[in-house]
Amino acid sequence: MRSRPSASLLLILLAAASPPDAPGSARKPAAGAPATEEQARQALESAEASQKAALAAARQAAAAAEEAARKRALLTAQRVKASEQLRLAETAIEEMALRLDQLGQERAREEAALTARARAFAPVLPLLERLSLYPAETLLAVPASPEDALRGVLVLQGVAKDIERQAAALRAEQARVEKISAEIAAQNAALKMAEAQQEEDAALLDREIEAASESEAKSRSEAAAATTAAAREAAQARTLQGVIASLQAAAARAAEAAREAAARRSEAARQAEVAREEKVSLARPPVPAPSTLSANGAPVGGAPVAGVLVSAYGAPTPAGPANGIRYQTAPGAHVLAPCSGMVEFAAPFRSYGQLVILDCGNDYRFVLAGMTKLLVSAGSSVSAGEAVGVMAGWDPDSKASRPTLYLELHHGGQAVNPLPWLHARG
Repeated sequence: MRSRPSASLLLILLAAASPPDAPGSARKPAAGAPATEEQARQALESAEASQKAALAAARQAAAAAEEAARKRALLTAQRVKASEQLRLAETAIEEMALRLDQLGQERAREEAALTARARAFAPVLPLLERLSLYPAETLLAVPASPEDALRGVLVLQGVAKDIERQAAALRAEQARVEKISAEIAAQNAALKMAEAQQEEDAALLDREIEAASESEAKSRSEAAAATTAAAREAAQARTLQGVIASLQAAAARAAEAAREAAARRSEAARQAEVAREEKVSLARPPVPAPSTLSANGAPVGGAPVAGVLVSAYGAPTPAGPANGIRYQTAPGAHVLAPCSGMVEFAAPFRSYGQLVILDCGNDYRFVLAGMTKLLVSAGSSVSAGEAVGVMAGWDPDSKASRPTLYLELHHGGQAVNPLPWLHARG
């Protein structure tokens, strides 16, 4: 970000543009110069007033540019925070979707068991029905002793009651699963509303950021024009009587401003060196402990999407060890930038779906593929944690496979394990 031009710095430029005469030399009046001292004095006053007005306009425009830049930075931070809040909602819906999937499988197992039991007892069901309707006639028709017939009837009635109890339990389980399914459907609807609101808010933030950027550019252009006008007025003042004394006073102020500028440059250089060392440290994060997965298979570090790590770096594949990692994601999950940097590529690519290549600096690049929708374009800048794309939806009751995000990290043109990077930023 440019620093705001100060009045003393502008005076330095003006003094540099008009060096004083050598000692003992006489300044020749320029063509068209005022003929009398009074005319010269009036012209000098007019030129100085114009110069002051131009300097004031430059300071005002520079201040407006700084305010616009501050507002743009604040809005960008708000956009990152909004992405983080949406990420929490996506993680919650991911857990509910997995629970719904488990309950569906459990319901299928119970229904299959009940069907098997019903098939096993199908031959005796007519007899049970006849016993319930005509108990005395059925006993007389059975070629057995009354004791054996009665014992058989009691056994069959007990079996029928057991089947009824199991059927009632299954119906209760089905009702519970349907209730949970309805709750998750409601949560999915709430999430979609939240996502729509977030996208609307993000679009509003983008428009405000664009407006702030335009305002900043306009203010800086006005500051540059005012500075040029001030230099032009100073050039006119050089032809007038009394300009030498004015420039000597300006030189004294310029010397003080130069000392202040040198001090600021020294401090800026120190801060830049600290920032560079911090950036290098972040670009080469420390390697974490050997285990980078938790007990349930989720990454210990900060994943770029709500989901579960299903394929690790270096895992065997038909083409050799894997160059990246894969996540099974939550339905419609937003993919967040793992670093700040410039988007080098953002478009569909072969069978990878929507693909983004993000330049993180220090020759590090992230590749993220498998998204169904992109939120960035090539040439744009993103901040770490800002959403760059959206994954496809997923219905646990369907047979379709879950959406998968593929991620690679390259350094110096070579694929490296991205988990240490993500872990360092977790």
